[in-house]
Amino acid sequence: MTAEIQSNTFVTLDYILKDEKGATLDESESEGGEPIKYVHGYGMLVPGLEAGLVGLKPGDKKDIVVTADAGFGERDEELILEIDRGEFPDPDKITPGDEFVAESPDGDEVVMRVVEIKTEAVVVDANHPLAGQTLHYAVVVREVREATEEEIETAAAAFDEAEAHVHDENCDHDHPPGEGHGEGQIVQLGKKKKDLTN
Repeated sequence: MTAEIQSNTFVTLDYILKDEKGATLDESESEGGEPIKYVHGYGMLVPGLEAGLVGLKPGDKKDIVVTADAGFGERDEELILEIDRGEFPDPDKITPGDEFVAESPDGDEVVMRVVEIKTEAVVVDANHPLAGQTLHYAVVVREVREATEEEIETAAAAFDEAEAHVHDENCDHDHPPGEGHGEGQIVQLGKKKKDLTN
């Protein structure tokens, strides 16, 4: 019996991600791209994509449309924030489009993109780059197998951890090419946590 995608299966799939206008945002076969590999049922993909994959078998192809509410959520204008330039490492080197990881006092992290630089402050957007967009995935299932106990434990732990984060486990795959400049620099935010996380 051929395995099909369901809870606790380990899935490998190729994909092309396009926006509503048909522009390609990301694909597994692009330079530096790779197939999505995940354990089904642990929120490692955006909900609309994961739901659309249930029941597919190796070799299956499917176009899946994911609305904003089943993808990266609607844009939240409250996540556009002004932060004092002194909060950033190397404030004179910041440019629009840079990404920083903000860390709250209790260790929660959220990725912020710089959208504007003012004299005394930096305007950042903590929305996911794909928030508010309807996404079009064209997927090809490469492999479906029963996940190992270790893979399931890792997925479950990642799910628990992701509950406290704005980004989910799929964000590695869904950043449009070119995103990520400056990522990895930690900005400590004392009183901004409630503004940055839901």
